[in-house]
Amino acid sequence: MTGVDVVVVAGGESTRMAGRDKLSAVVGGRPLLAWTLAAVAAAPIVERIVLAAAPARADVLAAGGWLPSKVVAVVPGGRRRQESVAAGVAALHAPPDRLILVHDGARPLASAPLFARVAEAARLHGAAIPAVPVAETLKRTHAGVVVETVDRATLVAAQTPQGFRCSLLAAAYARMPPAGEATWTDEAALLEACSMTVHVVPGEALNLKVTYPDDLVRVAAHLSPSLSAPGSLAVAAVAASAPTDLRVGIGEDAHPFGPGAPLALGGLTFDDAPRLLGHSDGDAALHAVADALLGATGMGDLGRLFPAGPETPRGIPSGAMLSEVVARVRAAGWAPASVDLAIAASRPHLGSRLDEMAATIAGIVGLPVDRVGVKASTGNLLGPEGAGRAISARAVAVVVGRGGEPGL
Repeated sequence: MTGVDVVVVAGGESTRMAGRDKLSAVVGGRPLLAWTLAAVAAAPIVERIVLAAAPARADVLAAGGWLPSKVVAVVPGGRRRQESVAAGVAALHAPPDRLILVHDGARPLASAPLFARVAEAARLHGAAIPAVPVAETLKRTHAGVVVETVDRATLVAAQTPQGFRCSLLAAAYARMPPAGEATWTDEAALLEACSMTVHVVPGEALNLKVTYPDDLVRVAAHLSPSLSAPGSLAVAAVAASAPTDLRVGIGEDAHPFGPGAPLALGGLTFDDAPRLLGHSDGDAALHAVADALLGATGMGDLGRLFPAGPETPRGIPSGAMLSEVVARVRAAGWAPASVDLAIAASRPHLGSRLDEMAATIAGIVGLPVDRVGVKASTGNLLGPEGAGRAISARAVAVVVGRGGEPGL
């Protein structure tokens, strides 16, 4: 089956999150939106992603350097969800027969098979959504009292990703423009209003949408078992895992200083230091971490994933490269458990920014900050590092297998 494009909607106002922005809420040392984008990018069927973000943060997200490489554009969304989706669809410039999936930025637990299942149904029928049965008894109320019990036999709870043939969306937009007076809660509702058939495929119980503060706790339990309290079932399960469920990888990288500035190192920018020479931004520290993760999972090295040729954009942010590596590691059924990084450089002085570096790496990899160690030495005046001509980095990464997924 051919690949699909995905519009990730991240323009909401989080009105039910007690004043918190749910998409930037940190789960396992990483923003919720980063987890969602990693899950989307990890689906093999997905080829391109457009992120439709709140206008106030679109530029910040685009310049962050941590977006997966499949993200081809970040566009400002609109006042309503439907306007944000339309802006994302327009940015794709997709042909009429192309499949477009729309996914909520607050659904970080959708699996790769779910994306494939929705895409296949949309290919066959033109439009498809995932849904799960309603388990609770439903009551209709008025003025604080029960009016009637609603028959739930034919009711389902709709989820995303929702998939559509581009020509169908275009026809629906022509009849009911996204900027018009009518409001719909999802794209399936738009097609329903246009008398277009939408097919349903089985959804996933874990594919919850973060809406209330308590939802973040539930998501954290699935995304990062290490956040659970000592003695919890999650921690006990990891401790009881067989030795084959844990792997260790080592990564090394070194770059000489080159012309220009600023220096990119450990996901940070040093304006008063020259940049490192390389096809990318030359961040030797993030390259070492990426190679350690790839080595631990037997997935080769960074040079094979991002060759120094025309297929890799010159100057690509290393944060984006590391995010892609993390997505692939997780897609293969492994989860990073810890990272230890050592940097050798006589310039610039790194001591005051090591904690910031650890926090940045933790955010990209998806770990609590206390599971990322970063240290630095001057190289003791030995070699090119000690002479101030280069910077080198060495990293050790530990990954654990996730139950029920490949790699165990």
